[in-house]
Amino acid sequence: MSRHAHVRKAAVVLAATTALLVTGIPVIAQAAPDAPTAVASQQASRAALIASANQQTTSLAQALGLDGKEQLVTKDVVQDANGGRHLRYERTYAGLPVLGGDLIVHQDAAGATKSVTKASEAALAGVDTTPAVAAPKAKEAALAAEQGSVDGAPRLVVWAAEGTPKLAWETVVNGRESDGTPSKLHVVTDAKTGAVLSTADGIKRGTGTGVFVGTVPLTTTQSGSTYSLKDASRGGQYTTDMANGTSGNGTLFSKSSDTWGNGQASNRESAAVDAQYGAAATWDFYKNTFGRTGIKNDGVGAMSRVHYDTGYVNAFWDDSCFCMTYGDGSGDTHPLTEIDVSGHEMSHGVTSATANLNYSGESGGLNEATSDIMGTGVEWYANLPSNPPNYWIGELINLNGNGTPLRYMDKPSKDGTSADSWYSGVGNLDVHYSSGVANHFFYLLSEGSGAKTINGFNYNSPTANNVTVTGIGRDKALQVWYKALTAYMTSTTDYAAARTATLNAATDLYGANSAEYNAVATAWAAVNVGSLPNPGGVSVTSPGNQSTAVGGSVNLQIKASGGTAPLSYSAGGLPAGLAINANTGVITGSPTAAGSSNVTVTVKDSAGKSGTTSFTWTVTGGGGGSCTPAQLLGNPGFETGTASPWTASSGVIDNSSSEPAHSGSWKAYLDGYGSAHTDTLSQTVTIPAGCKATLSFWLHIDTAETGSTAYDKLTVAVNGTTLKTYSNVDAAAGYQQRTFDLSAYAGQTVTLKFTGTEDASLQTSFVIDDTSIQTG
Repeated sequence: MSRHAHVRKAAVVLAATTALLVTGIPVIAQAAPDAPTAVASQQASRAALIASANQQTTSLAQALGLDGKEQLVTKDVVQDANGGRHLRYERTYAGLPVLGGDLIVHQDAAGATKSVTKASEAALAGVDTTPAVAAPKAKEAALAAEQGSVDGAPRLVVWAAEGTPKLAWETVVNGRESDGTPSKLHVVTDAKTGAVLSTADGIKRGTGTGVFVGTVPLTTTQSGSTYSLKDASRGGQYTTDMANGTSGNGTLFSKSSDTWGNGQASNRESAAVDAQYGAAATWDFYKNTFGRTGIKNDGVGAMSRVHYDTGYVNAFWDDSCFCMTYGDGSGDTHPLTEIDVSGHEMSHGVTSATANLNYSGESGGLNEATSDIMGTGVEWYANLPSNPPNYWIGELINLNGNGTPLRYMDKPSKDGTSADSWYSGVGNLDVHYSSGVANHFFYLLSEGSGAKTINGFNYNSPTANNVTVTGIGRDKALQVWYKALTAYMTSTTDYAAARTATLNAATDLYGANSAEYNAVATAWAAVNVGSLPNPGGVSVTSPGNQSTAVGGSVNLQIKASGGTAPLSYSAGGLPAGLAINANTGVITGSPTAAGSSNVTVTVKDSAGKSGTTSFTWTVTGGGGGSCTPAQLLGNPGFETGTASPWTASSGVIDNSSSEPAHSGSWKAYLDGYGSAHTDTLSQTVTIPAGCKATLSFWLHIDTAETGSTAYDKLTVAVNGTTLKTYSNVDAAAGYQQRTFDLSAYAGQTVTLKFTGTEDASLQTSFVIDDTSIQTG
């Protein structure tokens, strides 16, 4: 059986109805306008800035109190108009790369260090660099987590992106997603235990379709009597024909005349012109808006590859080839070369060259949002009559089959999945949906809240807590985001830290407590990140409610901005055993007794102005507490016919007859495709302190796989910790009830997540129904 009886329908991709007519004009391109005067007059050459940063690595490492085994490696330098500099470094420990070890040193014009932004505050001293798990075992563990082939040998690293730093192996697994997109999954495994610590894809994906760009000028290269789609005026960027293959770099588009394309998708040059024009528009946008020359700011142009694979309905950016790749869409008749797709995907390269935001959790949402924000900037910059700029993403794609955009910046939830505002479980969403928080922030910062018509498009942007936002204009909003990305964000930046980064950027660009600064703070408050601004005073970012076990180690940084330096920190209501550093705002110690506390942190500046934030801190263990029995999961049997309050992959909530429910009509149906596929189902709840808690659910596993090898797997996890992994080997007739004790999570907010992964052949269906987390 090649496919399970349960047939799942894929979204139909329709072509844009406008004809494409593109003519290349054999001219030396008009020189792009000079970068803004402030940038052109103040920014030193990048090579000189890098050389200066290199000279400081040893002295800065000592000044920062780094362990003697640590070294700083220069990645980038950004210089402000006033001469201040932001030196971005990666770190090594005993010669090993430190993942999550990146930091930014902020200096004034005289070279004095003002502050440091770190991806991780954890100390590396004492990390054992001798692995207990050898590289071949790390390779096996990576392949168990992801089907494919290993790209090179695993490399030994220090994992510091979350939790206590530890020795790890990083293995790159080459594979393919269900839609044909190549995957370069970076699997990080504990070098002591072999446990998987992190997985993140190196391929950044998006979607689009062919777009009518009109008759546009192209800068081409002539050699003798041959013209080619290569643009020497923009770093030599060029476009190739993949001839529907999936490997190599394809063949440069060349011909004897300098007229390209006929407006029809059947002419292979038409998609190439779209791609070449989109790359040029992206180059010019970054150069003329931010003074950035090329994706890496090194003057080197990227390659664009069109006609990738057969029937491939996607587009992606790949750092390894420094290239943008486009499929031809459904039936190979709808090339995915829309201009905001170009801007979006190539901006992934800019993010990689700067903050390198981890492609998972909240940082992954910020990574995707950055590409949406900058892709929107490219669309407005190009201002094509056939593609009027707006605040919608992929509006010409029609991937949904009903003419609606992929994403909406003014109200992200209109797509049915994206988040309008921050909540504690937003990082568990797919990064394309958790990006909604930052997309909404950017729209509000640009245009403000409420109903309005902009460039002929209607928007209505509601806000959290009915906060009213007055926009500062798209141009200023772009400057704030770019400055934050390049000077203040690190690989582990989450939404709270993004707020701080953008406030720092607004301070650099427009002044502390300026109207723009206050607008940034207000826009974040409108998406439930931080509080409304305190004009002229101090703003304190809430770290969120905390939960720690008795005897557990605490290291929590309280973040504040605004006011007149220096700032001083104090805290009331901290659990016994904890204290706050008055100068740094770091809360440390180990709780000594169970219970729940209401904590208020106050931050004062030198002028006597202050700001506060309050949150709860629950200490678990040691007995005590009371519990009212309750079933915590919402929609436990899925009988509403929708996912909410679950977060689920498309098609998971199901009432088909091919796999009956345990009770009622609806259930959660993961996988069952008979091809490489991943489905997820998750819900976040809070288990009251002092309660015992039991997770139970009914599971039916049906499979066409035979034998004792686990090919298709269902992982059950709480807060990222795997409780159990089931596979095709566990298939049985009917439903089996599964139970787990979650009492250890009392007093904590937890995310229950089911992840079903299916390999490239023979289906396995994981069917879940009648779930509960029962307290007592």
